[in-house]
Amino acid sequence: MKKFEEKTIETTSIYEGKVVDLRVDEVSLPNGKTAKRELIKHPGAVAVIPITKDQKIVFVEQYRKPLEKSLVEIPAGKVEVGEAPELTARRELEEETGYTTKDLSFVTSFYTSPGFADELMHIYITDEIEKLENPVGSDEDEFVEVLELTLDEAKEFVEQERIHDAKTNYAILYLHALGKY
Repeated sequence: MKKFEEKTIETTSIYEGKVVDLRVDEVSLPNGKTAKRELIKHPGAVAVIPITKDQKIVFVEQYRKPLEKSLVEIPAGKVEVGEAPELTARRELEEETGYTTKDLSFVTSFYTSPGFADELMHIYITDEIEKLENPVGSDEDEFVEVLELTLDEAKEFVEQERIHDAKTNYAILYLHALGKY
């Protein structure tokens, strides 16, 4: 038995969508009582920290409807069924920024919101990017603007809350700790 395990008694599917599925589980608690858990099921995601030859970080700015504002973020996207995270990382880098790479290095993985979602985010880094001659282009419902910032400029964006999401804040802290950008 896992410490503090909650055993599922019943699962009710509420919604099955393009990005997430929502379900409600009734669970048995370690103390014998029951509770309901609202759960988001997600196939996983990747993000890339792309660095240009002149030591700038490539970001994308896009509107985030849940927040009703635009954020500046590192390129990222959802892992498609059966797709390896490294392939997703390369695809998202190309679609969102117009850059490609042959050299991705895995940095880490983490759960984005373990209190209600199972999304696992994989982070990669590359400082070997090249501009595509014929960019792939974004998804038809995705509108982004590419920005290239120094690490110091990115830190200013954090202070201004223009960068305000976990994966991008992690990326900036990671680069700062490396001390080479």
